[in-house]
Amino acid sequence: MNKQIATALKYDENSNSAPKLLAKGQNEIAEKILELAKQNNIPIKEDKDLVAILNTLELNDEIPFELYSIVAEIFALIYNINKSYTK
Repeated sequence: MNKQIATALKYDENSNSAPKLLAKGQNEIAEKILELAKQNNIPIKEDKDLVAILNTLELNDEIPFELYSIVAEIFALIYNINKSYTK
């Protein structure tokens, strides 16, 4: 049986720090993370490899330098989605 894994990142554009791991979980907790994201209109990006790496971090850890590029692409996509909704 494949277990569901979910993570959530937080990025404060007003700080000089990297995005941080806000939440992570498996199975029921993963379902709750996804449910809360949907309820709050937070975009969801599925990437099993990225989630597997993020799941090794502790809560509130900054993402490692090696993930900056892929996470930046995801945040840029979210920014563009949000920008198109506000027009």
